[in-house]
Amino acid sequence: MNAAVLTMPEANTLDAEVRRVFEKQFDSAIRLRRSTADERIAKIKKLKAAVLAHAGAIQQAMYQDFKKPPEEVDLTEILPVAAEAGDNIRKLRKWMRPTSVWPTLLTGGLKGYVQYEPRGRCLIIAPWNYPVNLCFVPLISAIAAGNVAIIKPSEMTPHTTAVIVKIVKETFAEDEVAIFEGDAAVSTSLLALPFDHIFFTGSPAVGKIVMAAAAKHLTSVTLELGGKSPTIIDETADLDLAARNILWGKFTNDGQTCIAPDYIYVHESVKAAFLDKASAVLKASYGNTDAEQAASPCLSHVVNQRHTQRVAGLLEDAKSRGAKVVAGGGVNLADQWVAPTLLTDIPKDARIMSEEIFGPLLPVLGYSSLQKVIDDINAQPKPLALYVWSKDESNVRKVMQETSSGGACINHTVVHYLHGNLPFGGVNNSGIGNAHGIYGFKAFSHERAVIRTRFMMAKMFFPPYSGFMKKVVALLMKLV
Repeated sequence: MNAAVLTMPEANTLDAEVRRVFEKQFDSAIRLRRSTADERIAKIKKLKAAVLAHAGAIQQAMYQDFKKPPEEVDLTEILPVAAEAGDNIRKLRKWMRPTSVWPTLLTGGLKGYVQYEPRGRCLIIAPWNYPVNLCFVPLISAIAAGNVAIIKPSEMTPHTTAVIVKIVKETFAEDEVAIFEGDAAVSTSLLALPFDHIFFTGSPAVGKIVMAAAAKHLTSVTLELGGKSPTIIDETADLDLAARNILWGKFTNDGQTCIAPDYIYVHESVKAAFLDKASAVLKASYGNTDAEQAASPCLSHVVNQRHTQRVAGLLEDAKSRGAKVVAGGGVNLADQWVAPTLLTDIPKDARIMSEEIFGPLLPVLGYSSLQKVIDDINAQPKPLALYVWSKDESNVRKVMQETSSGGACINHTVVHYLHGNLPFGGVNNSGIGNAHGIYGFKAFSHERAVIRTRFMMAKMFFPPYSGFMKKVVALLMKLV
């Protein structure tokens, strides 16, 4: 069913089918509140096995969708799913145990603990840039926490979505995990329902729409968004390592990564040297000419022609305002190709300095005052990631203390996403809530506060109120 051209009866049919599955999952959500760690682990193992069994099909599908290299599919799609599954399998029993807390001065005689319980019916809306990873990693967390889920994958990677649908339907009954294909009309139909939790990965603009829809039902949300993630290279940085690492982080998936370095501030004293090294790395990694790079087996292409035109428009706008192309600059709309490009001397009013690039363009800006760089970063919405390259601990400390971002790397880029023991998420415009490991488990759980009475000290506060009770309260007010 093509949701873009739905007639009124077709739209009604879509809404009815979505509601049918949503209502079918209600009883399962209640039942799964009693599910054991072993039952949840068995499902995660089954999902992991299915993803690994379909690895070849996933590689082929992603090449068909945007020529993603199979090595990148393994590294950025299949490995993160397998790692997340393994982490949950090993640790879920511990995470599920109630967490005891110490009594306070006001709660003597009581035992308190936090009990993790499933939120219930969950909606996972996954994006196109890492469709397998960003569909199944949150699903693993949802299953670990004991929930049912409906998944909405992206329509922009149809071959990969077909494999995802096949995996889900082979692995789960629809009363526990269901999946709906289609465009924004399907998302709209799903968002009209009173889910218990929504996990959305995508742009801040669409994140606001999701949050507004959730607010109508007071549904909790985890929003994994994006933004313009800055990189700072000071005069003490290891330029060789910075050039290799930053270009790897930037041009993996052709720059279509929410935590990719979006633009670079490099100290004026080392700017020319960095650009030389970065240009050399770009050519050594992907080829010396546009033709060689377009044929490189190590580079993805842009996902579709519309996004290719958008990225090409950012490049042309920057050039028309005086930006200089240091390396790259080629465009082939028919092949959905934009060459990996280094730009410098970009004016502030260029669109590339205000819009998230999400493509293979890397602006490089010179600076002389670190404080001015920090002020510029703080003047923008808080980014999903921030990267600083320096051997000067005082500079590192200053950047870390005076800026805010969802995550940060010092002398590295993007790998914080792979660290399963760290929370992954944004802040304000770049996201709400966290994912991965225990943080993903908690995102899909309600932390229920539970009190169990050992002995009833509260009876001294029952009416009728006495002088003794007043003395006890007065003493407590001094002690607390």
